[in-house]
Amino acid sequence: MALRMMCSKTLNLNRIVSFNAVTKLPKQLQNVTAGSVRWSSFRSSEPVGDLEQYPEVEVVRNPPEWKYVERLLAPRTVPNPTPKESYPSGWKPASPQPDLKYVVQRTKNHMLPVYLRRAFRGQRRITAIRHVEGDIWQLEAELRYLIEKQLNRPIITRVNEMSGQIELKGDHVAFVEKFLLEKGM
Repeated sequence: MALRMMCSKTLNLNRIVSFNAVTKLPKQLQNVTAGSVRWSSFRSSEPVGDLEQYPEVEVVRNPPEWKYVERLLAPRTVPNPTPKESYPSGWKPASPQPDLKYVVQRTKNHMLPVYLRRAFRGQRRITAIRHVEGDIWQLEAELRYLIEKQLNRPIITRVNEMSGQIELKGDHVAFVEKFLLEKGM
């Protein structure tokens, strides 16, 4: 029904014609050229012509000019930051205290792995700490004690010892990041 309406309105056809009846098609559709044909596979595309019309290509494995191209390419890994006294963004490199029984490893971008997860249309907020190595229970106890002291109420925590993750109910990202930076992580 929709095809019949489209043909009658756009092409001024009263009935749908078969594909073999080219003479009955409107003049706009009778002269279909090769430029309008899609070459979607190697079977339907035109064969390659004479190869001498294309320029010669030389494959060079280690040219001296390659060093200029490598400068333009993105590095494969994130480079280590240059050591400075302070950084404009406020970022601090990791220097953990030697007497701690736990360590929170940085991510591959040298950032603290503290995240805020939201669920149920933003109503549930969970602070997640990843890459915890060592005594994960001591870190969880210290964080829970400090956050409960700040809020004056108990909070719910979850520890996944196998994956090295701690989850705290609520938005405590800034507090946890400040705590970890004070510990030198």
